[in-house]
Amino acid sequence: MKITIKNMAMSAAAVAAAFALNSCSLSEENPGGFTMGTMAESSLEGYQTLLNNVYFGMERYLYGTDGYMELTEGDTDLWTYKGNEGTQYTQYLWFYAGTAPNTTYTKDIWNAIYDGIGACNLAISMADRAPFKTEEAKNVKVAEARFMRAVYYFNAVEQFGGVTMLTAPATSMDFSPSRTDPLTIYKEVILPDLRFAALWLDKGTDATTTQPTKKSAMGMLAKACLQTREYGTDEFLQEALTTAKALIADCEAGGATYGAYMYATYDDVFKEANNWENKEALWKHRWYAGSDGHGSSLGNWKLNRYDEKFLCALSKFGAREKTQEACLTWDGAIEGIFMPTQYLLNLYVQNDGTLDPRFHKSFTTEWNANKSFIWKPDVVTNFDKDGSLTGKRLAVGDKAIKFVMPQDADYAAEMAVKKTVPYLVVDYKDVYNDASKNVNMTYNGKENIFRYFYPSLNKHNSSNYYVANAAKMRNGNLNGVLIMRMAEVYLIAAEADIYLNGGGSAAGYINKVRLRAGANALGGTATLRDVLDERARELCGEHTRFYDLKRTGMLKDNTYLNATHPDLGQYFEPEYALRPIPTPFLQGLSNGDEYQNPGY
Repeated sequence: MKITIKNMAMSAAAVAAAFALNSCSLSEENPGGFTMGTMAESSLEGYQTLLNNVYFGMERYLYGTDGYMELTEGDTDLWTYKGNEGTQYTQYLWFYAGTAPNTTYTKDIWNAIYDGIGACNLAISMADRAPFKTEEAKNVKVAEARFMRAVYYFNAVEQFGGVTMLTAPATSMDFSPSRTDPLTIYKEVILPDLRFAALWLDKGTDATTTQPTKKSAMGMLAKACLQTREYGTDEFLQEALTTAKALIADCEAGGATYGAYMYATYDDVFKEANNWENKEALWKHRWYAGSDGHGSSLGNWKLNRYDEKFLCALSKFGAREKTQEACLTWDGAIEGIFMPTQYLLNLYVQNDGTLDPRFHKSFTTEWNANKSFIWKPDVVTNFDKDGSLTGKRLAVGDKAIKFVMPQDADYAAEMAVKKTVPYLVVDYKDVYNDASKNVNMTYNGKENIFRYFYPSLNKHNSSNYYVANAAKMRNGNLNGVLIMRMAEVYLIAAEADIYLNGGGSAAGYINKVRLRAGANALGGTATLRDVLDERARELCGEHTRFYDLKRTGMLKDNTYLNATHPDLGQYFEPEYALRPIPTPFLQGLSNGDEYQNPGY
C-alpha cells in the first residue's frame, strides 16, 4: 500500500505552493476517521507502510530515473551531446547554449525531493506512536528515514543551493518561505542524520535492496563531509577521512564489521551476474518488473534504462537499423544523449602512451551489423571509402563499425586498411580534435558524419532483462543501479588527505583503485587534480561529476571548462553552478522572484 503525502489533503498546486509535498496536518482527519497517527499506532506493519513512502521521491525522479543522470553528469567536462550538437537538451548538456535559461526542467526533481523530505519527516515524527518493543528497534527504523532525508537534502543543496529547511511535518501553508544556507543544512540535518543512520542501521547483506545499511550511511557520511569543503570550511574533513578509513579498513579485513567489499577486478563490478547483489555497492536501488519493490506500481516503463542514455547513433550507418529486436539487445538501437568529450577519452591515456584498461572495459567501441548492407557508390563517397568497395556486402552479424584510439595496439593496422575493409573504421582523429579540444564538426569540407560514432559507456549494461512486452521495447527484471560503491571511498580518503595532510597518503589510496583496474601506479605526491582525474576515469557516468566540479572549485568561473571542454565553457556563467528553482513552484509564492536563484 502506498500513501503519498500530497494526496492526503490539498490539490497538487496548493501543495506545491506551500511545500505541501509534506504539509499535511497530522491532526487532520478524513471523513472515514483515518489519520497517519492511527496508521502508525495500529501495528508495526502500519508504520512500515508509512515508512515505505520515504523512498517514493527517489524512485520517481532520482537514482536510475530519467533526468537525474542529466543533472549530475551533464554540464560537465566529461560529456557533450550526441554528435556535439547543441540543438537539444541544452539545459542539461550546454548551459542553455547562450539562450534564455529553461526554468521549468527541474520541476520533477524539486517535487520529488520535497515529497521525499515530507515523507521522511512524517515517518520520523510518527515513530514514537508506533508499538515498537524496544528503543533500539525504533531507532533502526528512524535511521532509515533519517538516511533518506539526508540524501534528499544533499541533492537539494547541491542542485539548488540554499533551500527551505523542514525537519518536521508542516501544519500550515507558507506562501513566503525562507531559504537556509547550504552549510547550515549540512550541519543541522544532513550530517546529524547520517551519523544517526551510521550508528543504528543494520549491517545488512548484499541482497539488501534500496533499504540503506550501515555501510550505506558511512559511505554517504564520508561523501557529505567531504562535500562541505565547497562551502569554505575544513571543519568536517577529518570526519570524512576517518569515516572513509574505517570503511577501507573493514574492506581490507574482509568486511566483518560493515560488509565493505571491493571486487578484485574492475570487470567484476559491472558484470551482469553481479548486478543484483553487487558486493562493492555501498548502496544500490533495485527495480523489479512491474513493481519498484516498495509496494507501488510504477510499472516496467519506470525501470533503470541508463544504458540507453550513452549509446551512439549507430543507425547513421546502413548496416545498423532501429528494429524492435535491436532495442532488446545491449548494443541497442536507441540513440543516447551522452557523448564522451575529448578530455574524458584522453584521461585514459597513460604516461607511457598505453590505454588505461578501464577504457575498453567501460566503453563499447565495436558493433556488428543487424541488417544486410551493400556498399553503394554514394555511401562509399560519404564515408571516404575506396571505390573498390562498391557492391560489397555486410551480412547480419558481420563486424560493422569499429572505433579505434591511436593508443590501441591495432591502430596502425586498422588505419592501413581503413578505406578498403567493408566495415566502418572510425578513427579517434576523425571525431575528436586534440588541438581545439573539441569534436570535429566537418570532414573534408563537409559535415562530419563520423562524429556520430563514438565510444559508448557500457557500465549500465549490467542489469538483467526480459521481454515483458515487446511493444514497450526492453523491460527489466532484477534490474539495479549502483548509487555509491567502495572504490569511491578510496578516492574520498585521497582527497581528504590532500586537504588535511598535503597528500602524503593520497597516492596510496588512488593506487588501490588504479592497480585493481590494471592501470599503472601513480607516482609522487598526489594533487587535487590527480583525484579529480581519477574520479573521472573510475566514476564517469555514475552521477557524481557535477558535484565533484562544484566541490573542487572548478565551477567558480569558466577557466577550468574552457581548458577541458571549450564548447561548454563558452556558455558557462558562475550562477549556473546552481540549477533554477522551478517556475511552477515559484508562481504559487508571494516571494517567488526573491526565492529564485540569481541569473534565472
